[in-house]
Amino acid sequence: MLAWTIYISFIGVLVLMLLPRDNARAARIVALLTAVLGCAAAFVGAIQQTDPGKVTEITRISWIPTIGAQYYLAADGISLVLVILTGLAAVTGILFSWNVEKRTKEFFAFYLALIGGVYGVFLSFDLLLLFVFYELTIIPKYFLIARWGSTRKEYGAMKLALYSFIGSHLVLIGMIAAWVVAKGQLGHASLNLIELSQVAFPVTFQFWVFPLVFLGFAILAGMWPFHTWAPTGHVAAPTAGSMLLAGVVMKLGAYGCLRVAMLMFPEGVREWQWAIAALAVGGIVYGAGVALVQKDFKFVIGYSSVSHMGFVLLGLATLNSIGLDGAVLQMFSHGIIAGLLFGVVGRMVYDRTHTRDFNDLEKMHVGKLLPFAGITFVIAGVASMGLPGFSGFVAELQVLMGAWAVFPKLTILAGVGIVVGVAYTLRAVQKGFYSDVPAETSGHLQDHPMEPISIPEKVGAVILIAASLAIGLFPSLLMNWIEPCVKSQLFERLLKGGSL
Repeated sequence: MLAWTIYISFIGVLVLMLLPRDNARAARIVALLTAVLGCAAAFVGAIQQTDPGKVTEITRISWIPTIGAQYYLAADGISLVLVILTGLAAVTGILFSWNVEKRTKEFFAFYLALIGGVYGVFLSFDLLLLFVFYELTIIPKYFLIARWGSTRKEYGAMKLALYSFIGSHLVLIGMIAAWVVAKGQLGHASLNLIELSQVAFPVTFQFWVFPLVFLGFAILAGMWPFHTWAPTGHVAAPTAGSMLLAGVVMKLGAYGCLRVAMLMFPEGVREWQWAIAALAVGGIVYGAGVALVQKDFKFVIGYSSVSHMGFVLLGLATLNSIGLDGAVLQMFSHGIIAGLLFGVVGRMVYDRTHTRDFNDLEKMHVGKLLPFAGITFVIAGVASMGLPGFSGFVAELQVLMGAWAVFPKLTILAGVGIVVGVAYTLRAVQKGFYSDVPAETSGHLQDHPMEPISIPEKVGAVILIAASLAIGLFPSLLMNWIEPCVKSQLFERLLKGGSL
């Protein structure tokens, strides 16, 4: 059933391309129906997995026999979590894009192609297949931003594409090198990720290959100081594009770091463990600090994403079970919360006020004009800050507990980033919605009142809030998938020497 998440998405693309260009309503319905069916397939497929600690084969077909490549789809607990995240992000992104009128069918075709590629990455257990799906996501990302974005959209799209291609080339170099060495040890050509994770690559080889592959993926995860594409891309992207970039695309990078770089080169991880942790904490503090002084509402959320993705990388660097559990849970949590924040700022606020400048928003008292938007942002903001009861609290707590056992000083610095995160969130709430600056008595908004928040937007917001609350109150819903996977034999070499 899980494989149909991929197939349904690409079938939706084909159906959209057959529709008349001027039938925007039909395009929206087809896109939403496709996303809902894909999300349903994700949930049904996940429920059917009886042993999340085991890699369950979905389909395996010989693809390129001479190099050992296969069309190999499978899933374990970590895959299930991220496939569910993708399904939720796909549905809510369409709901927040219900107002798209310009070349609607092309917009949703690129959107669904991106979603199909993301599903493919999370379900691929052949290294080449994973790489192909990973590369496929770059094209729709570029066009979504370049054609339907704003604020230097061509620059933002090109910067994202260039950073993605640079990272991909680093991964490709490491992939070819690993294939050559593994072929000599296995006695046959293989790109099977499970087989490759069991190969004892020489330590000297891992020392230089691991940083190539890890950095190649980590660029897309927004790792500081290679993060600069992220705020620029988030701001330039249309609302759905921002939601997908923060919600699932950045998770592709983090997933690649764990599934490929860390599992294949466990000794290499230990050589570079402190460097990864230091860069992760640098991203947490830097992202939060820069978000605190931004004047553009969307840039605040963009740098916030860099900061929160730092917790994912910090959790990965712990090399212990509780830290890795927290990192995967943070991928899900950040995907939900960041998607909601971008939905509020991009669709509810910017599309109605036509500004993201705090100096302008302070005079509009948006919280009074759009009370649903104000309340939703407050809820998303406190969830982002890590308020108990929301998913962010559980995820970041586990990351910090795992990190404290390995590098307590860096963990204290990460705590500073959390405090600054509270500050920039409260500042954004105050300036963006509930300012005490005197309101304007004349101008565009008075002559043309804002349209009310639409039903699709409300439904999308409720879905994301409910998801964060559900995992915050009942983290076992996902931890029952994540924990057995992290403690499985596949992760045994990676956790060797780890604590907790």
